[in-house]
Amino acid sequence: MYHRTNIIYYYDGSFEGLLCCVFRAVYEREDPMSITPEQQAQPTLLETVFVDTEQDKAQRVLNSIPAKLGRDALRIIKLCFLSDLQDKEIALLAFLRLGYQVGPQILKMLTDERVYDVVIAARAVSNEAHLLKGFTRFSQYGGTLVAEIEPRCQVLPILGKHFCARMPGESFLILDRTHHMALAHSGGQCTIVPMEQAQLPPPDRREQFYRQLWTRFYDTIAIEGRYNPQCRRNHMPKRFWNTMTEFQEENRSWALPQHSGRNSEKNPPKTPCVLPPNKVQ
Repeated sequence: MYHRTNIIYYYDGSFEGLLCCVFRAVYEREDPMSITPEQQAQPTLLETVFVDTEQDKAQRVLNSIPAKLGRDALRIIKLCFLSDLQDKEIALLAFLRLGYQVGPQILKMLTDERVYDVVIAARAVSNEAHLLKGFTRFSQYGGTLVAEIEPRCQVLPILGKHFCARMPGESFLILDRTHHMALAHSGGQCTIVPMEQAQLPPPDRREQFYRQLWTRFYDTIAIEGRYNPQCRRNHMPKRFWNTMTEFQEENRSWALPQHSGRNSEKNPPKTPCVLPPNKVQ
């Protein structure tokens, strides 16, 4: 039995902080009504407690997960923490409590709501990160590659590993508009930092030329007889289009000859084939 249930935990919002909340809940035999990042704190009449992040406690919980639930369960928990699942902290606490009782077989118990919610949330994060590995578009600003994304989940830690391995010698920045975070890579070092507002300057003429060149290539390779917008939306969900170069109308505004293909939702306007001055020779 739990000693207290009418209590709310506040923590610093980090994964280690959540593990410390799990430590307290287990060892104090408490069943908190909510586990909330401190920046989202709301006035309440219930008892509240701020759970400090202590590395030794977090490490003890972290070590216990693969030992008692298995390494696959640890991967699921880390992915779920990055998801947009409502009350994910409480869901993860319930998942871990069950896992400590039943062991590695917990991942087979998908009929249990405590398991199903966590597994589905983790799968959503993995799927979105997989799509963004292909849908992220970089532009060059003064020698630095910059990309903007609008994900539902916090996928920057996953994308960071992917792009740092793919482009170890490049300096690049990935801006997450949804969560107001940025991933910066330079000199082999990768960091994720808060970024409330980021206003990018207009692209220079060279960058604009390459954007239009890429958009022209995208339109040209379309096969008119196989135009299938429903199939494209299935494989390339429309919510990603806002940050993808080939769907920006300004990249069809001048210069490169237009094609009669139907890769865009609207056929782009025809413009004369006149390359802009002072471009790449």
